[in-house]
Amino acid sequence: MPELVRVAVTVNGRAYERAVEPRLLLVHLLRDELGLTGTHVGCDTSTCGACTVRLDGETVKSCTIFAFGADGREVQTIEGLARDGDLHPLQRAFHEEHGLQCGYCTPGMIMAATAILERLPEPTDDEIREGLEGNLCRCTGYQNIVAAVRAAARMEARA
Repeated sequence: MPELVRVAVTVNGRAYERAVEPRLLLVHLLRDELGLTGTHVGCDTSTCGACTVRLDGETVKSCTIFAFGADGREVQTIEGLARDGDLHPLQRAFHEEHGLQCGYCTPGMIMAATAILERLPEPTDDEIREGLEGNLCRCTGYQNIVAAVRAAARMEARA
């Protein structure tokens, strides 16, 4: 049995500490150890983006980072976006603009889109597409995803 390493991480504002195997990936820490199953495992090769989270404010694919790489850091997952039962503008826009079909890629898309809107409060369609290029969707054709990000930008501008 490999020696365990201690990992202390703050996820969605809540502190956690766990002893884990050194080879445990961040996505598995989130899903299996912490029960935050909104972050999906899609391809295990960092191609699809279903596992996208924010690590210290940066967008990362959590299947590419060992859990100990998040030690002492802050992680935000899809579960951490809603506030007091109110959906985040991106979550609301994905629903209203039909930016999802099966929903498997949606958490990763939304987490990547949070970074787009932080950088570009009024992104163009091309800027949205470029910002989401590391996230794959097999269902939607992306039109409604782009429309959802655009709608969320409008919602945030009004807030």
